[in-house]
Amino acid sequence: MAAVVQFEQHPSETLKIGQGFTLADVDPDSTPGYRGNKADGRALLADLDGKLGELQEKLFAESRFGGTKRILLILQAMDTAGKGGIVSHVMSAMDPQGVQFKAFKAPTDEEKSYDFLWRIEKEVPAAGMVGVFDRSHYEDVLIHRVHSWATPEELKRRYVAINEFESRLTESGTKIIKVMLYISSEEQKSRLLARLDNPAKHWKYSHGDLDERAFFDDYMSAFQAAFDETNSEAAPWHVIPANKKWYARIAVQQLVLGALTDLDLQWPKAEFDVATERELVARS
Repeated sequence: MAAVVQFEQHPSETLKIGQGFTLADVDPDSTPGYRGNKADGRALLADLDGKLGELQEKLFAESRFGGTKRILLILQAMDTAGKGGIVSHVMSAMDPQGVQFKAFKAPTDEEKSYDFLWRIEKEVPAAGMVGVFDRSHYEDVLIHRVHSWATPEELKRRYVAINEFESRLTESGTKIIKVMLYISSEEQKSRLLARLDNPAKHWKYSHGDLDERAFFDDYMSAFQAAFDETNSEAAPWHVIPANKKWYARIAVQQLVLGALTDLDLQWPKAEFDVATERELVARS
């Protein structure tokens, strides 16, 4: 059996943006740090499922005995970029009782009556959980910038509020993984056409996707502004080229695995005499 092709450098390093980062310099067709092909990527995804599941169980087990650590994966992207595939393929390796998933849609009238972070704060993961946000508080500085629904002053206030919010989360034991799945305009067009050509995918299509597509370049500028304002040491952004779905999936899997590993998780020690309990079970 051939060896599974591994990353040459961990995505937490190759995909983390740094000072002076420019989104336009990223090739959405590229596979940074990985020389394998699609088949290799699928093999790697499957090979690491067991490790991912074990680390998640450790995280959950620690919390049952007072642990406060948790993970929050934030997925941001244009429509069709593959957020759903990330959730189903990468997160399927985890025990559902330890995963807290939330897909944020357009805010309700009640949610609009509060500050933009109100509905977000209610969904942050509890201790021991892996939280996954499909879209997030960043919608309130992306779409609002693109459509001028918020003034420059209000956008600045929101950037500051986001940084403070994420700082509070990290201080309380949350490891934040912020991901932007980056696809090209042409790749998005191809995926929208594929949805229309497949009756089983019609339910995924909305004419609103086409309306927003007209602002593609404006969204890229809004993402760049968000990176400039909210990339921090505690909660850095990772930009994943996502024209190749298989690469995006293994890259996110690696980021989650890396975050869990960094938490230095330990199995809780038994609060009973194992030998005695084993003897009692054997006699039962």
